[in-house]
Amino acid sequence: MDLVLSLLTALFIIIVTGAIFTYLHGWIIERLYPPTGRFIEVDGCRLHYQDIQPPTVARGTIVLLHGASSNLVESMLGLGSHLAQHYRVIAFDRPGHGWSERKGGLSAAEPAYQAALIARALRRLHVRDAVIVGHSWSGTIVPHFALDHRDVTGAILVLAGITTPWPGGYVGWYRRFIGSWAGWFVIRTVALPVTLMLRPWMKRKTFSPQKAPEGIVRKGFIPLAFRPRTYEANMQDFAVMYDAVSKQSSRYGEIRMPVMVIAGECDEIVWTDLHSRAFAHAVPGAELTIMPGIGHMPQYADGSRVLAAIEALAERIAPARAEVDQA
Repeated sequence: MDLVLSLLTALFIIIVTGAIFTYLHGWIIERLYPPTGRFIEVDGCRLHYQDIQPPTVARGTIVLLHGASSNLVESMLGLGSHLAQHYRVIAFDRPGHGWSERKGGLSAAEPAYQAALIARALRRLHVRDAVIVGHSWSGTIVPHFALDHRDVTGAILVLAGITTPWPGGYVGWYRRFIGSWAGWFVIRTVALPVTLMLRPWMKRKTFSPQKAPEGIVRKGFIPLAFRPRTYEANMQDFAVMYDAVSKQSSRYGEIRMPVMVIAGECDEIVWTDLHSRAFAHAVPGAELTIMPGIGHMPQYADGSRVLAAIEALAERIAPARAEVDQA
């Protein structure tokens, strides 16, 4: 009986300590990494974004969408600051990430819904014929711009993106757990401290076989991902991911616009053969670039090549955009 009581007491202390740590950690992070852009309200959700104009006339518009556990600051750090020399660059915190809100639980995590929210924001910002670039998890979002939001989209680029269902990928219990009160409770007590202990390993795995750039966590505002609500949004994204790509992959053959796919040959996070090659094969006319010896972060491993591909895509759709402007 004493043993049981001791175990229950220890469990109680762990839970309370975890809850206090999780709350204080989130509170501190929000003060260390404040919003860097502007806000726009769409369907009752405030989306945080940066809208950067070049010093001269913009050659077009490029929209950047970040992956899991990231935010718009990292997008601008990896790609946006360079592209903004010649293009209008708009980078979003996806709903629930960075400083953007998310309302609606698992349904709001659906890639189609996230794409719809961002597309509505782009219309409000008078964007059309943009190149939509999605890295990693945003590979699930970008196809919806080509399929359902062609008024704001001129071309898409999937960068090491998740696009395709994979063998054994359906884990129904995980989806049910994340959507339950138990999932809510665990995320706000013990999950975050455990994840923070694993963060050095996660960083190495994400950039492998290359080394992570010096100071990337601080410079990219990555700690914003380790607040309770943002952590929960990330887990919700993973919970809906398999079902989402299973449904949308049957539509990829309907895409009718310029498409580029870029991936690292040694990606240990998103399987290049399964996701990038399969997506490029499914989309008519898609151009595929596989970068030898490079992992999940091509924009850091060989940024000049990725930037050149994005710019080439933007220039490719420029004549069509000019014709519309003159009509």
